Amino acid sequence: MGNRHPKGLYLLFATEMWERFSYYGMRSLLVLYLTKSVLEGGMGISSSDASLIYGYFTGFVYFTPMIGGWLADNYLGQRKSIVIGAILMMLGQWSLSYEASLTYLFIGLLLLIVGNGFFKPNISVIVGDLYDPTDSRRDAAFTIFYMGINVGAFLAPLLTGYVALKYGYSYGFLVAGLGMFVGLLVYLALGNKYLGDIGKYPSKAKDALDDDTPLTKEEKDRTLVILVIAIFCICFFAGFEQAGSSMTLFTNTHVDRHIGSFEVPTEWFQSINPLFIVVLAPILSALWTYLSKRGVEPSIPVKMAFGMILLGVGFIFLYVANCNVVGGSVDEPIKVGMSFVVFAYLFHTIGELCLSPIGLSMVSKLSPVKFASIMMGVWFLSSFFANIIGGYVASLISSLGAGTIFLSLSIFSIFIGGCLLFLNKWLVNKSHGIL
Repeated sequence: MGNRHPKGLYLLFATEMWERFSYYGMRSLLVLYLTKSVLEGGMGISSSDASLIYGYFTGFVYFTPMIGGWLADNYLGQRKSIVIGAILMMLGQWSLSYEASLTYLFIGLLLLIVGNGFFKPNISVIVGDLYDPTDSRRDAAFTIFYMGINVGAFLAPLLTGYVALKYGYSYGFLVAGLGMFVGLLVYLALGNKYLGDIGKYPSKAKDALDDDTPLTKEEKDRTLVILVIAIFCICFFAGFEQAGSSMTLFTNTHVDRHIGSFEVPTEWFQSINPLFIVVLAPILSALWTYLSKRGVEPSIPVKMAFGMILLGVGFIFLYVANCNVVGGSVDEPIKVGMSFVVFAYLFHTIGELCLSPIGLSMVSKLSPVKFASIMMGVWFLSSFFANIIGGYVASLISSLGAGTIFLSLSIFSIFIGGCLLFLNKWLVNKSHGIL
């Protein structure tokens, strides 16, 4: 097959792109929707409570994949699970759009949480199943897939943010739901043609003879590696996910968003990260390939450690920005240029590229076959803890101040990156040749 990827990868790319369009379109609106006054079409909730709601919502979005992965492995198969998840998420978006009330807010968020649990781990598993475990194209495939995620994430805030600004938040959520509907249609129309029987049946049914076979020592060691690295990822994403909470609130209040007479909507800043990913992912992928050919490619733990350190560098820009706004008032806040936030997103994005797509590939390679979906769910579980922690961190801004939060996150991220570098050799040995 050479270096060409199967057509199924591009179908999954398109499906995931539209699902992420739906999710990130909603996510870019959520904190602003919660904190804007009722007269402005929002819920009128305090910023600290909104940050907690945001943290718990984005946290549980990453908790349910473990359950969805287990159901797919044992009963449903990945393909059916993806359809169920897409339908639930579409209904969740439309519930948010129906009425600005706590009832429809929590019904919508609950449907999104459950739907994501069925969708998220299983589409990633099918990407891995398109390739043999030893296929050298696998890492590149996950990077391509990750770009699909970010094409959707880039377009969504621009469109939903514009619609929400012009017509109201309910129409913004309606557009997000339409995105999921398009993704579902594409997946149903082309799934059988390009995926064949991959993911149609539960792995338990396929591997019935192996169900009672105990894990080998190598499989146990590799599972331990996933769990240890997942703990470090909790630290990374607790900081990274400030993008939708504390960074959004800081941008809304303290960043001069004018370009001439045009004021850039706060929601649009959530498109900076995915834009950088689409631009930088091929460059970083080429860099790893170049280093690999010369036998000097860093191990996965080293790449992830660099990601942690770069996250810390990004928060330094936000800390400096906050130092420049001290002394303003609620009615007349001092504002800084957009470049501070843009540079923070740049370093956070390079950090993310050193960690997130590589993590998906790592889990697909290290997981015991019969636990593939569950271990992918465990990987996403790290983001469950990270988002809830991140929500609490963001809620402390009103009491501790943004400067204290940004500086603390910077120091902590760089320190954790150093710890991961220290553990690199042990993790590589425990992976038995995978890392």
